[in-house]
Amino acid sequence: MYRNIYFIGIGGIGMSAIARYYNFKGLKVSGYDKTPSELTHALESEGIEVHYEDNIEFVPENIEETLVVYTPAIPKDMGELVYVQEKGYRVIKRSRMLGEIAEGQRCLAVAGTHGKTTTSTLLAHIFQDSGEGCSAFLGGISKNYDTNLLVSRNETIVAEADEFDRSFLQLFPEVAAITSMDADHLDIYSDIANMHDAFKAFAGQVSGTVIAKYGLPLGEGDTKAALLRYSYDDPRADFHASDIRKDECGYFTFDLHWPGGVIKDCKVGIPGWINLENAVAASAVALTYGLDPEKVRHALGTFQGVKRRFDIHVNTPGCSYIDDYAHHPKEIAAAVSSMRDIFPGRRLTAIFQPHLYTRTRDFAEEFAQALSKVDKLIMLDIYPAREEPIPGVTSEIIYDKVTAPEKVIMKKEELMDYLRDEPIDTLITFGAGNIDRFIGPITEMLCQRRQDI
Repeated sequence: MYRNIYFIGIGGIGMSAIARYYNFKGLKVSGYDKTPSELTHALESEGIEVHYEDNIEFVPENIEETLVVYTPAIPKDMGELVYVQEKGYRVIKRSRMLGEIAEGQRCLAVAGTHGKTTTSTLLAHIFQDSGEGCSAFLGGISKNYDTNLLVSRNETIVAEADEFDRSFLQLFPEVAAITSMDADHLDIYSDIANMHDAFKAFAGQVSGTVIAKYGLPLGEGDTKAALLRYSYDDPRADFHASDIRKDECGYFTFDLHWPGGVIKDCKVGIPGWINLENAVAASAVALTYGLDPEKVRHALGTFQGVKRRFDIHVNTPGCSYIDDYAHHPKEIAAAVSSMRDIFPGRRLTAIFQPHLYTRTRDFAEEFAQALSKVDKLIMLDIYPAREEPIPGVTSEIIYDKVTAPEKVIMKKEELMDYLRDEPIDTLITFGAGNIDRFIGPITEMLCQRRQDI
């Protein structure tokens, strides 16, 4: 039995949820992260020891009583990781840890190259709001609960199933939703065919029901589970919306069709058509599990969303600011489409920080096409995350292809000075790197600007 759980890369969104789980269970939890953040400070406030230097002196000494969990984002030659491997500690990836937690419980998983965080967080909220309860390991901070971890006596787990590094193959869900299978992480998969094979392998591990977005390349032969489909509005899907109505603020009301009938007048608590689609997916899993349809309807309306997923920070006449984690061309295209839908006729400025050299290289053309749909683009330098620079791969290979009416490129250190004199109507920030550090300063600046008028 382990007494200590030590996390290398504890500040990651998936790692921190597991750290919180074991801290809740009463084990001694500690860990390393490269840089302090709002999330690591939150962990420290909860009694978890976090340090920010690669130093083996912080590793618990008792090898037999210590389990080490690491994220694949950590370099293989990182000092602490090498040390625990050489000394004989049990060392496992985050995905394996999540798989072990889920064993023996009713696991509901949401997979997909995009859409999975909002969908899984909404699914967890449906369980909480209905009174059923669940434990949930989320890929974002729920705005309803201000955390990425929920814990319940109910032996049902909601998990975000991450395709990076084939992590989701550590899960064996009872019910799984698959939201998308677009090309991504090609540094891992090399091509989309290998990625599709991984998703099919994941579907093959589901014991009960796979609920796939209508049109995805999954067939009956890819899983032993029942295969159902969901859609935004296609009536051929087993779960879909009809009689869709949008109010002046971009919130949708609709009728939800499912194999058990029709749930009238569902309202999504967050705006944008993409969130209507996510709502259909989450509802499909909840209804397949057996939750009461009326409780599902109520929960949809009380959902407040996920931090950094189409997250509204300012929304006043003449000035609106939304932040979004989007870091794939299709995510950006969907967010821009939602912005145009919610704020028709307004001038849209986007700030984009590319994430990873490989993703920038592989999707430069697609990023440029999506970003060309805004009125003005402010392009920042690449956030490298786990990668070393690739010769010739810079933000410019996207920027040069963008055909938006206005565009400018700069270092992130220059951004705030630039924005102080920039007229803002509607603004959206995109990226999975450290662009989130600007949310507070931008929000404060825009609010102050309104007060000065």
